[in-house]
Amino acid sequence: MDVNSNKYTYLFATVMVVLVALILSGLSLSLKERQDANIELEKRQNILKSVGVEVERSEAKEAYDKYITQSVVIQNGTVVSEDANEAFTIDMSKAVAASPEERKVPLYLADVDGEKFYIIPMRGKGLWGPIWGYVAMKGDGKTIAGATFDHKGETPGLGAEISGSQFQEQFAGKSIMDEGNFVSITVIKPGKNVNPEHEVDGISGGTITSDGLHNMLADCFKPYVGYFQSKNAQVSAL
Repeated sequence: MDVNSNKYTYLFATVMVVLVALILSGLSLSLKERQDANIELEKRQNILKSVGVEVERSEAKEAYDKYITQSVVIQNGTVVSEDANEAFTIDMSKAVAASPEERKVPLYLADVDGEKFYIIPMRGKGLWGPIWGYVAMKGDGKTIAGATFDHKGETPGLGAEISGSQFQEQFAGKSIMDEGNFVSITVIKPGKNVNPEHEVDGISGGTITSDGLHNMLADCFKPYVGYFQSKNAQVSAL
């Protein structure tokens, strides 16, 4: 074949494209198991961080098994499964597409130095993409013990600050209840806080992200209210 012909050029290009595609596909498949394992370890890290347990990724599984005593699936305030693997593998991005009454969501129960916590996963929408996190409730089912949030692509220095400790630390000690009624936590403009028990300051210049986080909290708490009520945690149904 004439190596200077168009036919040879097209054939060579086609072979190279197919070869590169096969190599990339093989690499992707070979790395998928490791990538999935890293995602699971990071998820365990974030769950633990909400209750103040911070560990390296290599220590996440051991620490998770130590502190997380039970994982259940909740639907409309009722435990519908006690399968820990089912609870852990729920895709929150798909779960929140259903109404709060219909969705099935995980609840993690933790015991840290003899103190019990309920850990609730969160999923919502920011300015540029999804935002998510975990909120740990104390044993009374109404007081927040800690929270951790993250994002996919919020603006650095603005909405991205939801992943910073200064913003997250505001949630500790806040209550999602007001005289027996579920009120969630209001994310307000900085400096406008008039009800500190139920409000936190939003991000300056990150109004849409703050609003997204506010909506995420209100929406993602709802499926659990009935559960806490049944546990005599002084939480009333919405």
